[in-house]
Amino acid sequence: MASPLTVPCSSIYSRSMAESETFRRLAAELSLEERRELLARLNSYAVLSKEVLFHEEDVPPTVDSSQQYRQAPWYYKLFLFLLSLISGKKPAELFEDRLIAKLGASIETHAPGVFDCRQNLLLSGFREELESLKEGARFFYEALDVGLNRDKGAFFAFLASLEMDFVHRRLTVETDPETIFQANSSYSAGDVRQFAQRTMEEIFQTIQEDERRRMYRDARSLHCLKELSSFLYDRFLSAFTYDGAYKAPVAPAYVVLDQMKALNDILYSLQEPPTMPLLETLFVFQFQEHSKEDSNDLSSETRILLNRAEEALGRIRQFNKRIPLTAIIRCVSRDLGYLPRPITGGEDWFVVYRDYWKHQLEEKFTLFVQNRRRADLIENFKEYFKGMIIKPLLYVSSETNPEGIPLKNTFALSFLQAFSQYIFLPTLNRVLKPILIDGEFYKKENRAEFTEAYNELLKLGDTITSFEQNLSPTGDLGKRYDMAKSEITSLPLKRKKIQSIVQEASDEVASIVGRASKAFRSMVAVLGGILHGEAQGKYDSLANLNALSGRSGSYLNQLKDAYYRFEKALQILTEIQEIEGR
Repeated sequence: MASPLTVPCSSIYSRSMAESETFRRLAAELSLEERRELLARLNSYAVLSKEVLFHEEDVPPTVDSSQQYRQAPWYYKLFLFLLSLISGKKPAELFEDRLIAKLGASIETHAPGVFDCRQNLLLSGFREELESLKEGARFFYEALDVGLNRDKGAFFAFLASLEMDFVHRRLTVETDPETIFQANSSYSAGDVRQFAQRTMEEIFQTIQEDERRRMYRDARSLHCLKELSSFLYDRFLSAFTYDGAYKAPVAPAYVVLDQMKALNDILYSLQEPPTMPLLETLFVFQFQEHSKEDSNDLSSETRILLNRAEEALGRIRQFNKRIPLTAIIRCVSRDLGYLPRPITGGEDWFVVYRDYWKHQLEEKFTLFVQNRRRADLIENFKEYFKGMIIKPLLYVSSETNPEGIPLKNTFALSFLQAFSQYIFLPTLNRVLKPILIDGEFYKKENRAEFTEAYNELLKLGDTITSFEQNLSPTGDLGKRYDMAKSEITSLPLKRKKIQSIVQEASDEVASIVGRASKAFRSMVAVLGGILHGEAQGKYDSLANLNALSGRSGSYLNQLKDAYYRFEKALQILTEIQEIEGR
């Protein structure tokens, strides 16, 4: 009794759709419930201060020196007029000088060691606070680089799953093509796609105003943190040089005026600390690069990162409290009406979020279509192999062997292994051997192509078996893969080594499949020429075909059957390659 058909579907289809490299690791593995539980734990730690980072009321009110001069008493104006005769400056300029000097004295009183208004110098106290701010911002630079900079869409999708969990659930379930098809089995693939797209747009329309505000607030905070963490601190700090009079580093304030204004705008825009959902998203994406694969203890890791975040935010608060940056800029620029301006950014969150889900839908739809084609392909297998087993490759990742090496296109290799074992060696080889030994080709290039294809197919089974052994724990690829997985090193370096080994193995798979595919095409072409060829065509018949046929009355029928089997094998292999994405 024939064995039931076994198809190693996991080698092609069981992996989740090809989401971004970042999102499909730890972020994708956390269910929505796990994300909410992690958020609850973060809130329970209660180590993060909710104090604002920048108090807008601390910005001193603007001063219109011209208006104040006009309102000054006549005797004060007279005094300034007399001074102007000596100094050569206009009375209004002298009046402004005094206002600036008064502001400078106030700075030196309330923030000593930071700014010398008379010499227009930033002092060592300013430098120390700037270095502290740099250290605090560095923490967020690392977290943002891992998440936002590498996969902005996936980052916002994870964040939205916390801020808009109901919307996330609906987008995940209601736009899934497979779910739609199960509920509407009469739908064509095009109908399923249109339904999913329409449903997705309808869900986007249901996002509530308060949800949009929360996401925009997070996106703004994210953008401001990004600007603060990527600020050119070293260029600013390089302006400080040692001064013997102060016995400390100082910097000419006018040299870094533009940088002070840029920094002030960022700090003014970053008034509220990041929310817990935003921090959780940052942490989860950061875990993916720095946590150990074997010990992802999210509770302890989040507590550590939360403490680091509080320290970083504390440095930002301290800088804002210690350094009256707006007042210093007014003194340096001689602009008493100067005010920091909020920076723009974060407004594009919804566009990025929607584009991410559109991309996800397209990938889900591609997988859905592949699954439909797979069902048809399996029916072809049942007929072609007459119920014989197609075994999954040993040592390759599958549902039954999740620890195996994750390779692409291995189902094509499984098909070729079954073809060699069940079709070629026991049946087709007997038909082709007489042609190889006694066939008289009109064209020597036809013989050369036939011989090359025959030899490739004859050793195909051994080639695949040898490759399997190479993947085993005792084989070269298998040993290197196991060593790379167990190596104690940074996660990025470990992934790079593993990916290099997987790519090397995948290239070998592609080479074997490519050679077999070429051999199939050659056999179809040469056998087609033998059976139906014309004298002037590229592929001609055999001079002794009748003699070969005379050996057995059924030989010609066997040759025709071999031709159709090769033609069908090439068709199936091509379909497999298309489904697997070559």
